[in-house]
Amino acid sequence: MTAAGSAAETTVSFRNDVVPVLTKAGCNLGPCHAKAGGGQNGFQLSLLGFEPRDDYEELIQESRGRRLFPAAPEQSLVLRKASGQVPHGGGVRLPADSDGYATIREWIRQGAPDDGADTPKLVSFEIEPKELVVARQSQQQLKAFAKYSDGAVREVTKTALFEANDPSMAEVSQEGLVSVQNIPGKVAVMVRFQGKVAVFTAAVPLGAPVESVPPSRNFIDDLVFANLKNLGMPPSPVCDDATFLRRVTLDIAGRLPTEEETTRFLASSDSNKRDQWIDELLRSPDYADFFASKWTAVLKNRRDDASDIVSNFAFHAWIRDGLLANKPYDQFVRELLGATGAVIGNPAVAWYKRVKDPNQQLEDVAQLFLGVRMQCAQCHHHPFERWSQDDYYSLSAFFTQIGRKPSGTRGEDLIFHKRGIATATNIKTGQALKPAALGDSIPPIPADADPRLKLADWMSSPDNPFFAKALVNRYWKHFFQRGLIEPEDDIRDTNPPSNPELLDALAKHFIDSRFDLKSLIREITRSSAYQLSAIPNEHNVADRQNYSHYYHRRLQAEVLLDSMDRLTGTPTEFANLPKGTRAVALPDNSYNKSSAFLRVFGRPEAASVCECERVQTSSLAQSLHLINSQEMRTKLSSPTGRAETLAKDERPLEARIRDVYIAAYSREPRPEELKNAVDFFAKLSTDADGKPVDAKVAAREGFQDLIWALINTKEFLFNH
Repeated sequence: MTAAGSAAETTVSFRNDVVPVLTKAGCNLGPCHAKAGGGQNGFQLSLLGFEPRDDYEELIQESRGRRLFPAAPEQSLVLRKASGQVPHGGGVRLPADSDGYATIREWIRQGAPDDGADTPKLVSFEIEPKELVVARQSQQQLKAFAKYSDGAVREVTKTALFEANDPSMAEVSQEGLVSVQNIPGKVAVMVRFQGKVAVFTAAVPLGAPVESVPPSRNFIDDLVFANLKNLGMPPSPVCDDATFLRRVTLDIAGRLPTEEETTRFLASSDSNKRDQWIDELLRSPDYADFFASKWTAVLKNRRDDASDIVSNFAFHAWIRDGLLANKPYDQFVRELLGATGAVIGNPAVAWYKRVKDPNQQLEDVAQLFLGVRMQCAQCHHHPFERWSQDDYYSLSAFFTQIGRKPSGTRGEDLIFHKRGIATATNIKTGQALKPAALGDSIPPIPADADPRLKLADWMSSPDNPFFAKALVNRYWKHFFQRGLIEPEDDIRDTNPPSNPELLDALAKHFIDSRFDLKSLIREITRSSAYQLSAIPNEHNVADRQNYSHYYHRRLQAEVLLDSMDRLTGTPTEFANLPKGTRAVALPDNSYNKSSAFLRVFGRPEAASVCECERVQTSSLAQSLHLINSQEMRTKLSSPTGRAETLAKDERPLEARIRDVYIAAYSREPRPEELKNAVDFFAKLSTDADGKPVDAKVAAREGFQDLIWALINTKEFLFNH
């Protein structure tokens, strides 16, 4: 019970009453007095009150105790500053007539007592309601309740913190009033009280009639379309063959279909041709090249020195070969984490060359393979999760027994497991912690056993709540542009999935398939949900999270460069690599330095495990590069390029124009497009004075202009 209303009868608890007031007022947030490096203006509090013992000593003892004045509580500096009676950089945080002000004033009046051993402790925290269907443009009041060790339950709505995960869908006041906006879908509100968090989830239906949906081809369709029916959001129809062919080839193989592949696919009447094409792509080396590029970037296959070239090439080849052979994902992770030896004999050890510190190793492993961001827990309790500093350093302990010594290869270490009991020291408490998994226990690890293998055992267990979900969510985003949990590597209770049933089903399928990556890709791409048109209907045009239509996205830098090379017929050459090497097959980041295109279009430098390092947004520099760069002019005017070849071709003009459209868009030109192109070529047959020009020159310039124009269209630059 707070001091307001019954201050005389109840002793105010510092932990249960005062700290929540300071948190609600924002006093112990990072920008204020919980700022890293010493707080603010000599006053330091723990982030979000996670360390109440330290906060008590800071208020009572630091600055010679001048912050509190029990003889006249209203004159206490902490109250005068927070209420704006004296200058305060943070502004007014606790108005003098607020309940929070009254709580702290009463605590000071009582002599600012510390909590005793019998002070009830917070046991659990809940909100009501937990989930609800809420109409658009409506409001819903949330109530927060704290349960304590003495059995008491208190409403703490006034001192809880509320935050919506998508403010464009819903806003929430500091009193817990949720105001739903006009966008249908699912939105969550995180509610925090002391060290506990709870989540309210609102389903916001559109309410349109869903009279029919595309045929369901697997469990993905069952769950996607069921969700759309519940929301009243009609899906777009399934896309046509040409769109599907281009989309799935770009998504699986990282390239455009060839003209021969397009012609054959569009001419086929086989009802199973889409599934057959998916299987053909998954068998191809192009699939392995493309997904190796994805994995090498997040696994930091980075070249910082010329001596790195051996490990860069070996590590990339190891990943690519594993993908081509369809190595089970759990085996891939086990071989990576437990790698020992030298890079020549075991290329997986290259990861330990880039990531040497045990803390960095745990953070990268947790984010990449578990979808858990542990960085915050190194210094304090995680602000959005249940993970503490002990959890952080217990996970770090798995990596503390890694030994290194020079190998026979210049610049490369020999990685080995050092015998001994693995521990890591909590920098705050000084306690030596043994390896422990997140939210789970690990049996004692003998001194001669490699702790990393025990970690891999726990990660790949069917009961692991993170491992399979993290991977399927990452791959779902690859194919659908948005993860079921977004960001894709931030899985936590306070960031719920937009379709939890679908995430669970995908994870189960992945586990049941024994972590078969190709099976997962096959299941995703053969679904009607993946094959929906990117053209929205009148009802789902605003949808960005329920997959009612395909979400188009710009081609990645490497894929776009390869696509331009194929369309212009002028391949880009890369130093020290065989002629014809695709950009998606580049083994490391070093080639970005020599390619202005890759830099401008955001190829990552492999410095982070976060896929957000890859730039997918558009910029003026990108537009200028496509419109008028020397690289573009050289590709278009190459004497061995497509424009020159078509200019010399003796076939009818319409047939040659058709070839360009099929190469660029994987479809025939529409009648109006063909007419416009023919008319354009006709204008090139005479100069400005109306005199005829050389037919071959006109044809060459015409095809250069046509290819240039198609490259600069959204239909070419985006997967749709």
